[in-house]
Amino acid sequence: MSNSRNINPTQPMAYAELMAVSHFSFQMGASSPEELVQRAHALGYQALALTDHCSVAGVVRAHIKAKELGLAFIPGSTLTWPDAWRLVVLPQTLSGWSALCRLITHARTGMASDAHSGAAQRVEKAHVHLPIWSAVAPQLDDCVLILVPPRLPLDDGDAAMHAVLARLLDWKKVLPDTQRLWLGAALHQAADDDWWQQQLRWLEVQSGVPVVCVGDVRMHARSRKPLLDVVTAIGLGRTLSQSGAALTANAQMHLRRRLQLARIMPPLWLQRSVQIMQTCVFSLDDIKYRYPTESVSPGETPTQTLRRLTGAGLLQRYPNGVAPEIQQQIEHELVLIAELTYEMYFLTVHDLVRFARERGILCQGRGSAANSAVCYALGITEVDPAKSTLLFERFISRARKEPPDIDVDFEHQRREEVIQYIYQKYGRDRAAITATVMTYRPRSALRDVGKVLCVDARLVDAISKAHPGLYTREIQADLLNEGLRRAGITAASVAQSAQWHQWLALSAQLMGAPRQLGQHSGGFVLTQGRLSDLVPIENARMPERSLIQWDKDDLDAVGLLKVDVLALGMLSAFGVAWLWWDNAVG
Repeated sequence: MSNSRNINPTQPMAYAELMAVSHFSFQMGASSPEELVQRAHALGYQALALTDHCSVAGVVRAHIKAKELGLAFIPGSTLTWPDAWRLVVLPQTLSGWSALCRLITHARTGMASDAHSGAAQRVEKAHVHLPIWSAVAPQLDDCVLILVPPRLPLDDGDAAMHAVLARLLDWKKVLPDTQRLWLGAALHQAADDDWWQQQLRWLEVQSGVPVVCVGDVRMHARSRKPLLDVVTAIGLGRTLSQSGAALTANAQMHLRRRLQLARIMPPLWLQRSVQIMQTCVFSLDDIKYRYPTESVSPGETPTQTLRRLTGAGLLQRYPNGVAPEIQQQIEHELVLIAELTYEMYFLTVHDLVRFARERGILCQGRGSAANSAVCYALGITEVDPAKSTLLFERFISRARKEPPDIDVDFEHQRREEVIQYIYQKYGRDRAAITATVMTYRPRSALRDVGKVLCVDARLVDAISKAHPGLYTREIQADLLNEGLRRAGITAASVAQSAQWHQWLALSAQLMGAPRQLGQHSGGFVLTQGRLSDLVPIENARMPERSLIQWDKDDLDAVGLLKVDVLALGMLSAFGVAWLWWDNAVG
């Protein structure tokens, strides 16, 4: 009998889950980052690592939830090669996190580490270019690396296992610190689990690479198995019946109870998960964001440059002199801006507005920035503080501790000139657009799930069109009957169908889940150093655009600022009208 069963069932082992994916692996996971964290905490895990496929898009949300619950959280990622070998990367330090972000950037974009020229070759967004095995390990200093080999069939023989051993030995040759390399064991109660466990022990003895338990988790609870099958089939572009062996064999790829893990895993393998967790001390709170300083005049500090430009702007705005109350308001704002170190943000927005106006591109600041006398002096907004009552604390406040948000609209047809100016000034490696998480809405959920379940196409079309109100996840009988009548389907027969109820239930579960990453309408993140040291960059669908893997709503939690370069069609209309008038009177 295997010694993995020589345990006391009343004393569950301490355990940290080191391999779990969420919805942000897109068609590979069936739970949100928050659900995974909450379930891990409820099960008494020591920690949870979120390791989405070549992505860190969901780690901020998991980080926030883990801090709320007091659970140790490890942000990481899983890299997969075409031969089905997988590598779990867990940063131990800030340096390790930067190394992981750079590698994901390289894999997603094909960008070399030196991207200052901005001439990085564009590749398909969905395609991942991973370096060869021997090139990966040296790039991942200060990271724990867990190799998870594909499980071999029972009849493959010794030659196949020796090939796996050769791969492990190759990794040991290029990895200077062998204590960072581990062999991942994922057991999900398959028929050949005992045999595979013996093979992993043999690999450990022969290679010297220790084995550690990993859950290879794809859902927080086993009840999500039907949804996992559905999203897997959606990713494959097949129906459930066509997906076959691509679906998980059972519902064990969830966060399991520690007693259950202790029954199937050797105690040492479970203990090592905690040992690894204790070496991964990096937190997203360790990220130190530094704003670019290109807009600071030589020989001046950001505070001095902002004061000088504000003073010059006041002279232009008020050529007959500045009223004392306006000067007092300006001083109040400048002191608070300096205290919160937001000078560079104002200088950057001022630089973009200056660039646009020098080239005759109409632009206009709006929103809460209109409450700022400094924004008026800098020419960003047009609300004269002498003619209005400003509420600056609605814009920036010590109490809220929220970064300022200056929305600037540019002519729709000419905004691209401003965007390319940003790329040219800061470089592709220091500027990128923030992402927007595109989620499943009622129609897209009904259509995708309906195709997978082979629901009558007429029914899918009728219901998805008839029920934009499905945000409430309720079917209104009158709308339903009308849609079915138009599709020529009997409502009574549909309502009694098990397929019908399964379709609606799975569509409701999928609603709100991430479907893909899109690009924000114009929110740029700029950095003083390499942006890919903080967050991975990938190609946007639009040519000459790149985006980071974090949603705009995640930026505040990690201290990143975005500059909004938005488009407004009305400004284009004004521009055309002004050009016509200028020509007419000229």
